[in-house]
Amino acid sequence: MQIFLLYLSTVLIWGSTWFVITFQLGNIAADISVGYRFGLAMLIFVAFTIMRGKLNLLKFSLRDHIFIAIQGIFLFCLNYWVFYIASGYLTSGLVAISFSTIFLMNIFNQAIFFKKRVELKTIIASLLGLIGIGLVFYPEIKTLSWKSDILWGLTLCLIATFFASLGNMASIRNSKAGLPLMQVNALGMGYGAIAIFAIAAFNGSEFIIDTSFDYIWSLAYLVIFGSIIAFGCYLTLLAKIGADKGAYAAVLFPIVALIISTIFENYIWTIDAITGVIFIVSGNVIILLPKFNIFKRGLIKVK
Repeated sequence: MQIFLLYLSTVLIWGSTWFVITFQLGNIAADISVGYRFGLAMLIFVAFTIMRGKLNLLKFSLRDHIFIAIQGIFLFCLNYWVFYIASGYLTSGLVAISFSTIFLMNIFNQAIFFKKRVELKTIIASLLGLIGIGLVFYPEIKTLSWKSDILWGLTLCLIATFFASLGNMASIRNSKAGLPLMQVNALGMGYGAIAIFAIAAFNGSEFIIDTSFDYIWSLAYLVIFGSIIAFGCYLTLLAKIGADKGAYAAVLFPIVALIISTIFENYIWTIDAITGVIFIVSGNVIILLPKFNIFKRGLIKVK
């Protein structure tokens, strides 16, 4: 039940952030907004750990700090920054499709970095997920014009997704080393915020604050729910079931986003979209239910 709740919380929260992020765009540069998000999340994490009397950063070794910084820079900085840039070239649907490939990247990165074999059921679920996400966004794929800007946007999305996967690997390493999740997230978000603010300064982005209601409420949602709660659930999920199965949640994010779009933006469901959702849900059932003995065989193992 705990695994299911962690999985459900991750999907529902991050699925909703696709819509909420639109309220962040416009007046503030993307790198500045990302810095605000993770900088504030880090401060809240630090305040909470101080209240619990568990903030002891000196107990981490230099090696631990390096891996925490790697997690923070790849997971809380570079991937978000590159995705924001890519969004200027692609529709949100194509960005979603690109990010859903993270579970494939995690499968092979775990095999490379942690010598973890890939189960047959994970491969089958992955194929169902890819087919499903392709059907859901088939209208956008069908009208895609393969111009240089589109190719550049897709390339950026895949780079950003790979950065996120590397951040996942660093998180798994930190979990295996027995580092406490809350303190690691606090430090990681701090390192990520410092890195993105450095990028912003290099880019000449203006450090200003948007005091409009839409920007403030969306920032608060992204900080508390999209960063503190969702990352806590997701990284705990990775530690418990692995990055290959945990990252499959990324396939469901766009579905939650489409449900929200149906309510607020009058999205119209098609037969392709409904069929795609069936494929995606089937993949999730295979991933989450343990009693698929027919799929126990490993396919890939790096020695």
